[in-house]
Amino acid sequence: MKKSFLYFAALCCGMSINCTALAADSMLKVMITPKLSSVEVLDNGQPVVIRRNQNPENRISGEMTLTSRECPPHCIQPIKIFGVETVGELEVLDYLKRIRDGDHSILVVDTRAGKFAARGTIPGSVNIFGDQLIEGRGANPITIEEIVTEQFGVSGQENAWNFGKAKTLVLFCYGVWCGQGPRTIQALIKLGYPKRKLKWYRGGMQTWESLGLTTKQTNH
Repeated sequence: MKKSFLYFAALCCGMSINCTALAADSMLKVMITPKLSSVEVLDNGQPVVIRRNQNPENRISGEMTLTSRECPPHCIQPIKIFGVETVGELEVLDYLKRIRDGDHSILVVDTRAGKFAARGTIPGSVNIFGDQLIEGRGANPITIEEIVTEQFGVSGQENAWNFGKAKTLVLFCYGVWCGQGPRTIQALIKLGYPKRKLKWYRGGMQTWESLGLTTKQTNH
């Protein structure tokens, strides 16, 4: 097995594949799946490798360790909401990989306020505070138009949106007890956004971190 790997690694080096990353991946004990060690994504145009933390003593820390937030508003969300597809970590990674491979029809969106996303979010995602799309929570027609046309690929204007080239949005927030993602999805559906182009990562950041997956911090 080791000889086969070394031969494969040498072949890859000759093909200008990242041999350092390949060798590192071959040593991983904590895989994403039995056949998937890591996923390279693009974050602000720069490659970032998402792996699971290899330290068997690693623990989630900070606010993600809390289990008993007051409900309401921090209530457990159902598995399915508003008729949109619920996705897990492997699907999120696949969407991020597709973006890296040049698929511009997808956007992974952290719907939390910028100060929270800055503490740690999914590499390759963009932060768009969901309240900017929600009536009664800070939304206004100008901001909504800017977001849906400039970032989501929607054309037209209020009451006459054209979603023909709208991006598939993969939306998430803190976790199963967080209502920000569901509220954002509900607001998008109210605008007319096609449900088939909306995906909900229910696990959010708490599940992502509990699996030891790579996060990034920003400078918001």
